[in-house]
Amino acid sequence: MPVIDVHTHLTPLRYRQAVTASGSWYGLGPEVGEMEWPGFCRSTEERLEDMRQAGVDMQLVSPTDGFYLYDRDVDTALSIARETNDEIAEMATAGSGRFRGLATVPMQDVTVAIEELRRVVVDLRLLGVMIGDHVNGRTYDEPEFRPFWKAAEELGAIIFFHQGVDNITTHRINRYGLGNSVGNLTERILTFGALVYGGVVDRHPNLKLLLAHAGGYTAFGTSRMDKATRALTYTVGGRPSEWHVLKKMPSDYLSFFYYDACTFSGATLRFLVDMVGPDRVVLGTDYPAPMILDNAAGWIGSLDVLTGGEKTAILSTNAAALLGL
Repeated sequence: MPVIDVHTHLTPLRYRQAVTASGSWYGLGPEVGEMEWPGFCRSTEERLEDMRQAGVDMQLVSPTDGFYLYDRDVDTALSIARETNDEIAEMATAGSGRFRGLATVPMQDVTVAIEELRRVVVDLRLLGVMIGDHVNGRTYDEPEFRPFWKAAEELGAIIFFHQGVDNITTHRINRYGLGNSVGNLTERILTFGALVYGGVVDRHPNLKLLLAHAGGYTAFGTSRMDKATRALTYTVGGRPSEWHVLKKMPSDYLSFFYYDACTFSGATLRFLVDMVGPDRVVLGTDYPAPMILDNAAGWIGSLDVLTGGEKTAILSTNAAALLGL
């Protein structure tokens, strides 16, 4: 069975060439593409060699999150998104089956985002998009995003949630690397809560939702969500309120999402599998970022807390189902 890594990133060659030649690309400088890290400047051939050494047969490639650009004017953001998405599609086409792709879309304009989503899925044959956990502070339970969820479900698009540069620690304590080690994980449970409590999952049960970094604190936090749901009389079949009335308890929605296995801890991975189900966890390494899960396939294969069937599911069959292979 092929080993499939669903969490990998790409800094576009178009961008790298422009920044090297003139210092910017559509006004973007070198910091956006994380060019200070050598991994983001590797060629496709070098990437394939890295995959060979890591025992990975296929990567699902998404743009580096610096290319969200939700705070830019939509025309510029769309131009950058289209060029980035075209490059990922070209890479997938030329990759002899070794690469599949996710796009980026300008979520600050839902109509434009849907148009680009449709283009990348229908015309470019990409599998979906990677988006941030919020759009300039707006979370995805807001009514303005409802057409996006409807289109994503109809297109069968994977929606991969991955933080951008502005996470919750920006407004509290943006020191000691806590934005990465804590903030990113907190963003993911806020996204889960918005999608579940906001009724997005109930309205669109066939969405393909993938949470980066093992879903952050989501699996750990849903038991408290369940308690709060009961304690605050926000109950299944309870009295109507301004909130969407859930069809189930929050923890019951864990199995509606996929989660990458980027936990860095066997005990944490075991807990994740137990909470969300062995068919909902997929290999994800965060290649080529500094926070990469090193030797991920070998590490998962060595864990005595997982059964052989669970290892095969995480490394291969779950991702194959998600990607429609």
